[in-house]
Amino acid sequence: MSVALVELLELMSRLRGPNGCCWDRKQTYQSIAPYTIEEAYEVADAIMRQDLVALKDELGDLLLQVVFHAQIAEEAGEFDFEAVARGIGDKLIRRHPHVFDSTIPISATSQTRTWEEIKARERAARQPVGSPVSDLDGVALGLPALMRAYKISQRAARVGFDFDKAQQAADKVTEELLEIRLAMQISESSPKIDNVQNEAHSAVFEEVGDLLFAAANLARKLDVDAESALHAATQKFQRRFSAMEALAIQRGEVFSQLNLAAQENLWREVKRAENK
Repeated sequence: MSVALVELLELMSRLRGPNGCCWDRKQTYQSIAPYTIEEAYEVADAIMRQDLVALKDELGDLLLQVVFHAQIAEEAGEFDFEAVARGIGDKLIRRHPHVFDSTIPISATSQTRTWEEIKARERAARQPVGSPVSDLDGVALGLPALMRAYKISQRAARVGFDFDKAQQAADKVTEELLEIRLAMQISESSPKIDNVQNEAHSAVFEEVGDLLFAAANLARKLDVDAESALHAATQKFQRRFSAMEALAIQRGEVFSQLNLAAQENLWREVKRAENK
């Protein structure tokens, strides 16, 4: 183990020790889990911005989260950092038989399939004896909803539950949008009674969810990463919105005080300027 890593582990132990930091000492797996997720996103953000200085710092912050969880586990007598590192090392060897076992040749085409088959066997081995095993098990609940939808539909497709063509997935999106419109009409015409209104809104809620799932499935069929596509679309909207605000200021106007028609005119101007 490297000197720097040993020092980090010792530092974490001291922070959690009797004379350590009161904040660090009271943390639990649950309380620091949001920070772990946040640090992973900050790593991704640094990569998107191609900021290698920030990436180095953010990777350190993410490593701290691993060390923090491992320290809590060690104090509880569950496992320690060495067990975490050894476990991932063993897993990498197990999932790369074509690299670490020369008797198992594998092509690039079949490598992903083999990886997923090994993961499926690992999931099945973790299941209690006699409990049902699903091909959709193991997709983390903590993933962003769009990413989880993409992965769930991907798992279903691996066992044949999938549209043959992307056009069929696109038709499903259209179908779900029509169902939202119908649910909206029912909601708008429902009597103004709380339980009736709640049921009507629940129907709209459900149909919107179905639409988003169908859109994630369509993205998968088109070999488009849904999470990245939505991120890019949101960035584009933000860029254009900021450009509208700037254009309004140039003209001595306050964007928020313009009516919708005037705002939409600015939107069209910004789009035309981008497409020149």
